[in-house]
Amino acid sequence: MNMANGNSISAEVVGLGAYVPEKVLTNADFEKMVDTTDEWITSRTGIKRRHVVGDSGEATSDMCIKAARQALADARMDPAELDLIMIGTCTPDMKTPSAAVIVQRHLGAVNAAAFDLNAACVGFIYGMENALAFIRAGMYKNVLVLGSETLSSITNYQDRTTCVLFGDGAGAVVIKAGNDPTRGILASHIGSDGRHEELLYVKSGGSRNPVTHETLGNGSQGIYMNGSEIFRHAVRYMQESAIKVLEDAGVSPEELKLVIPHQANIRIIDALRKRLQLPEEKVFVNIQEYGNTSAASIPIAMVEAREQGLLEQGDLVLMVSFGGGLVWGATLIRL
Repeated sequence: MNMANGNSISAEVVGLGAYVPEKVLTNADFEKMVDTTDEWITSRTGIKRRHVVGDSGEATSDMCIKAARQALADARMDPAELDLIMIGTCTPDMKTPSAAVIVQRHLGAVNAAAFDLNAACVGFIYGMENALAFIRAGMYKNVLVLGSETLSSITNYQDRTTCVLFGDGAGAVVIKAGNDPTRGILASHIGSDGRHEELLYVKSGGSRNPVTHETLGNGSQGIYMNGSEIFRHAVRYMQESAIKVLEDAGVSPEELKLVIPHQANIRIIDALRKRLQLPEEKVFVNIQEYGNTSAASIPIAMVEAREQGLLEQGDLVLMVSFGGGLVWGATLIRL
């Protein structure tokens, strides 16, 4: 979405929040569960720890509620002021209703429409683009966008190649209509290519392959991934998306304060950084602590970056992601 069109309504990021569960699974824990080592996991993924809901009883909406309350407090906004709530997730609490309406009820956001959207690991970016479009169309003024996943619920803990990758968590942003075209979401781009659906998917649990006694026992409710092919496509599509939003906004990579990529794999992040010719200090990485939290990874990283003093008002931030579908996208904001 190219913003250079004269529309004076801006979509400004005014509040941030994040939450991860207490329970931590370390690489040492996985050494006891499957045939793997800390060195193997770290060298190939960059991951040391990941947070999971465990036996806490927490679900996606519970994590969203905690992240959303932080973001609303940060924005100094009452939940009743929200017009719209969107949650990027592929692991909602249940098939229906959406996690978003559960969040709406618990927040007391009585005036907000609410829905989930499934764009896998790019769910948060898709939510940001939707928020931008809704606000600039004059339909909504105060939008809550969340990315949240309980990936432990669809992880096959007998598959050594995938079980070490995933964690649970939630991140939230409050986006408000404003009148300063130099602030907020400056440009956004999303894309997809369904020809590659078989590279990353969960085979059973949907209408094509419903839950049966057989699927419960064969591991098909867990995430399947073709890692080498995903790597190849991910780096390319993330690079193209990043360059597009920078060009649309008339911004050079040198002007960026920080790039926050989806935290999927340290090798993918490094390859993207090199293609964009950015120094290491301009690319935020926290995969070592959380693993791949899918749609939650970017908003969690935004909160951490600000807490570490790496982001402040006026900074240019590029967020870029890819995920199963295949889907990809990037969003450029000025805080």
